[in-house]
Amino acid sequence: MIPKSIRDRSLFWLALLFIAFLASSCSSQDEAVIDLNALSPLQSNNADDILPVRVAIAAVISPQGTLESYTPLLEYLEEKLGRPVERVQGSTYSETNEILASGLADIAFVCTGAYIQGASEFGMEILVVPEINGESVYYSWVIVPVKSPINEIADLRNRVFAFTDPLSLTGWMYPNYMLLQMGERPEAFFGRTFFTYSHDQAIRAVADGYADGAAVDSLIYNYLIEREPSIAERLRIIHRSSAFGMPPVVVSPDIQPQLRLELQEILLDMSGDPDGLAALDTLGIDRFVLVEGQLYESARQVELAMPVQPTSSP
Repeated sequence: MIPKSIRDRSLFWLALLFIAFLASSCSSQDEAVIDLNALSPLQSNNADDILPVRVAIAAVISPQGTLESYTPLLEYLEEKLGRPVERVQGSTYSETNEILASGLADIAFVCTGAYIQGASEFGMEILVVPEINGESVYYSWVIVPVKSPINEIADLRNRVFAFTDPLSLTGWMYPNYMLLQMGERPEAFFGRTFFTYSHDQAIRAVADGYADGAAVDSLIYNYLIEREPSIAERLRIIHRSSAFGMPPVVVSPDIQPQLRLELQEILLDMSGDPDGLAALDTLGIDRFVLVEGQLYESARQVELAMPVQPTSSP
């Protein structure tokens, strides 16, 4: 049995050591300061733990066309980022905006009309803008069958007209804007209207005789007829709008700053890299550039003049 005097001395020294430990653990902030901003994220040893970069793509062209056109670009981003890249596809422009707003995508390729609305609703930001033939603008073209007697917008009264998407600047807002200038509304002016939800399908609807006319993105029109010249032989352009800012590449305002900068640098540098240039060529783009905000002022003016966009075919 341990004598009481020895046991008391042992307890005393244990207590003293414990108090010393607490004192060292609770030392002042001046002695040990951790800068949280200087910390780096821990690197996982498991490749399955690497979060993918998610890219949302608006259905400017049909899903199959989107997959074929954007695959080289997505593969290029994956290689440069060193992490998986996943494509997220919305069926409408509005769905693509919702995907970005809800954090289900990091970056998105959207139409100009969708950007105008997304910037207003949740602070969607332009990352870069495509440049084609030295310009970052495009147009709304109204097309009709080549043998049609229609020569101007007024001739489309009581005809069948194809719109692309309720958020499309060139395929919905602008043709409605023209009618407003004429004192008309689409539901009273046209005999029937319908949505195709992509510009290439609107072009085909006119070429194949399902519609008497359509308003389409000039970029997609040129892109399509370059690959299928026979379509151009079946169409005429009867109206060209003034210039609008090119459909931009956008991000959510909540994107991580480091990822935002990395994506921007990769896209801006693509045209100087043979592999990047090949991916751009598939999309018909010369390069990505930075632009001033006023490039989209004409689109904003058209959008402001619009009544509430429909959620389905008018």
